[in-house]
Order: sequence, then C-alpha cells, then structure tokens
Amino acid sequence: MFTSPYDDIEIPAQSVYEYLFRDLTDEDAQRIALIDPATGAETTYGALRQQIDAFAGALADRGVGPGTVVGLLCPNVPAFATVFHGLLRLGATVTTINSLYTAAEIHKQLEDAGASWLITVSPLLPQAREAAQRSSIPDERVIVLDGAEGHPNLRELLTAGKTPPEVDFDPATHIAVLPYSSGTTGVPKGVILTHTNLVANVAQSLEVLRTTEEDRILAVLPFFHIYGMTVLLNLALRQRSSLVTMAKFDLVEFLKNTQDYACTYLFIAPPVAVALAKHPIVDEFDISSVRVIFSGAAPLDGETGERAGARIHAKTLQGYGMSELSPVSHATPDNRPDIPVSSIGVVVPNCVCKLIDIETGEEITEVGEDGVSAAGELWVKGPNVMTGYLNRPEATAETLDADGFLHTGDIAVYHEGGYFSIVDRLKELIKYKGYQIAPAELEAILLGHPKIADAAVIGVLDDDRQEIPKAFVVPAADADLTEDEVMEFVAGEVAPHKKVRRVEFIGQVPKSAARKILRKDLRAREQTQTA
Repeated sequence: MFTSPYDDIEIPAQSVYEYLFRDLTDEDAQRIALIDPATGAETTYGALRQQIDAFAGALADRGVGPGTVVGLLCPNVPAFATVFHGLLRLGATVTTINSLYTAAEIHKQLEDAGASWLITVSPLLPQAREAAQRSSIPDERVIVLDGAEGHPNLRELLTAGKTPPEVDFDPATHIAVLPYSSGTTGVPKGVILTHTNLVANVAQSLEVLRTTEEDRILAVLPFFHIYGMTVLLNLALRQRSSLVTMAKFDLVEFLKNTQDYACTYLFIAPPVAVALAKHPIVDEFDISSVRVIFSGAAPLDGETGERAGARIHAKTLQGYGMSELSPVSHATPDNRPDIPVSSIGVVVPNCVCKLIDIETGEEITEVGEDGVSAAGELWVKGPNVMTGYLNRPEATAETLDADGFLHTGDIAVYHEGGYFSIVDRLKELIKYKGYQIAPAELEAILLGHPKIADAAVIGVLDDDRQEIPKAFVVPAADADLTEDEVMEFVAGEVAPHKKVRRVEFIGQVPKSAARKILRKDLRAREQTQTA
C-alpha cells in the first residue's frame, strides 16, 4: 500500500458545527468570513455563527431535527453558509442540488433522498416549486431565502428569536450530507457522508493545502458540489479565511472580483485554467495578489496548468477526489516544486491507497527503471471514505470492498517521488467542466425520442482538450433526423452541463453478448476519426 508523506493526524470526534465554530475566539469573530461582491456586504465570523444558531433555532421550532432530510437548491451566496451549517447544527441531513437542474431532475433527487423540506432562492423558485409539488412538499416547507409570497424567508426565520436545541448524535455514523454522484457508472446516487467524513477531510486537506486566515478565497466553484462544499466552504471557514462568493461563473466578473478583493487563492476547475492560460482579457486585470491556483474536479493537462500559472505569476497545483471521498484523497503541496503540474500530488494524511492491475487483479507495488509504476486502478481507504450509496447496496458493494477500500474507477501511476498521476479512466463517467455526466442517463433520454432506435454516449475531447458528451445515434427506420434535432431534444430534458454537444449517426451500437454497450469500441472509432 502507498501511504502519505505526512504523519497521521487526530480526527476530532466532533460534528461539523463543533469543528468549525465551537472554538471561535473573540479575535476570530471579528474577521470577515464572507464577502458578497453583488452588494459589497461583509459578514464576520461572529455574525455568521449567530445567524447559523438563529436559523437552526427557527427550523427546530418548525419540526426540523436529526434525521430530517432537507434539499438545498441555492447558488453561491453568503446565505448558503448560514442555512447549510444551520441544518447541520440541528443534525438534519442536507442533500445539495445542482442549481442548473430542471424541475424533473430536482424532483428525482428530492424523492430519492427522502427530502421533506426544500430551501431555494426566488430565481430558482419556478422549477423548485414544481419539483416540491410533485414531491408533496407543501409551500410552508419550501423556504425562499430572498422572499416569495406564501413561503417562509430567511429574514423572518433569523428574527424569530428561537434558540437552537442541543442535539446529541454520533458524528461517526450520523449522516451530514447526501450529495449525488454517478460513482463509477450508472445514474446519480446519494452518497452517504457523515459528520466525521466531512471533518476528517477538512483536517486532512489542511495539512497539504495550507490556507491561512490571511487568505481571500474566490468561491466560484459551487458549494452544492462536494469540491466547493469541503475545499472552499468548510476548509476556508475552519481556517478563518475570507470567502468572496460568486453565484455563477463569468470570466470578467471572476477577474474583476479577484482584482478588487485581492484574492490570494483560486480554487478552480480545468476550464477556468484554460481561460487563464489563453484568454486575452486576462491581461486587462491586475490579479497579482493570487499566489496559488488549485485545480480539481476533472483532469488538468500539465501544459495548460503551467501556462496559466506562468501568465499570472502564481503556482498551479492539482488535486484529486470524488464525492465518495468527501472528496480529497490526493493533493499537491505548494512546497514541492519537484511535482509536475500534471500530477494529482501526494496522498493526504490518514489515507492509504493501492494500484490494482485491471487485467490480473494483482496489486502493483514497485516502480520501473524510469521511476514510474505500471498503471492500475486507484483504490483509497481512509476516514473520508463514504459509508455507501443511499438505498443502493449492490452499487455500494461494487464500489466499496470489505476491507474499506473505495474503488475509484480511475487509472493512475505512482512516481518514485511519492506522487501520483491519473492516466486513464476505467469508469464510464464524463467530466464536463468538473460536473459528472452519466452516459446511461443521457442514453435513456435519447431512447425516448420516437425517431431514435438506439444510442450510446461517450466523452470526447473538444478543441481545448476538455471532455464533452458525444452521442452515437441509430435513427429509426426511414426517420428524418438531424444532429441539431437530437441535441435540442436532450437539451430540453437536462441541465445545461449535461447537454449532448456532438452527434454521429451510425448503423449499429456495438454491444457485447450480454448486450452491454462496448464504449471502448466507440472510443477507438473516435480516435481513428480524429487521428
């Protein structure tokens, strides 16, 4: 097994609220926790804790408590931190929902998670209300943070004057959050993460990422995604850093906020690195305050990462994780110039990992003469590993083995310098701008089109070497079908990031004797066409 270069650390047996806020000093209470560029409003740590307690008290008074599942459909605004941590303070379970989801997608997650409450904002209310009605969630349990007639709002809840109850639960087993992930295959599933999972991963990550109370972190990666939830929101709050929130990504606003608020640490996904490396508008802003660019959520090629860092005179680092790992298992320290940007870095403390030969099932333990091991599937074990998938025992057993190792579905190599690189993907997932897309979900939608007889979806690379969904479509007999018609049909059914962006018509989808789609054959076809 491969271990971390860092010594194991003590993981506090605390709830997320206790870990982040119980030891808040008077000095820390005066620090700025959140900055909203849209209004210029600043929230101190002391004020944030008061708001969290007030929200928790108001929700407890309305019957929310340990075991209540609450859907949170909200962009990156300061109020997200208040309601998210207020719910965790109560022992409620939060299922965070992608802000781009359609009503059907929201409803599906609410139903699967067993949510009885939904919290959102007025711009997302139309789809939220439709989803809530389909899930039998009444209006009085649909909180609209910025206000809407017939619904509770944040102001009235914070001014209700209710004291939060003291709740008692085991952080090692109590479910804190249910983010949804497709895992290594299939449709999205609820990932069971406990309070200890989340606390552990913040503690583990801090040893490598080393942000400080002096850092200003631009929070453009969504808090509903596990990367934003742990690495931005919770990690920043633990370190008493300042978070500059952005409700959505816009390159000009991203650069302007970085400049105006002198942000020092940028947590990004690869498409932002592409923009930093190539877009001419970057030169129009002074973002010299940035000391580190940290990329995650999807693979970043080394050349792009190096160009982005060199252009703004900052270090570019990369990490690796997945929802099932809370999410970080590997990260590149900023004091390791020997580790190339293309690497995902070293194992975080308290984690061990294996590389398993996908042909033989044997463990890979040695490096070759070139100082690099053979490639194998990455397996990870540690206190940050999920409990399992909600109500999916078979999917859990396929991903999490009896020894506690999570089978990531990613192919990696180990370098004798103690760091790793991802070289391929065993799993079927497509990673578009850091978002997971399950081919099976898109294929089911495509098969619902009356002019489509069969379909398969794989990830292909666009001109910027970023992965996008491509559909291979078998038209029904005598059907008059165009590529645009296929793409428009899918776009009407899914969130924007899930849209099919390329279409190729074929005579037959390659399948095995067991009728499973042979995606490797489609990938080989794609490589031949682009060679």
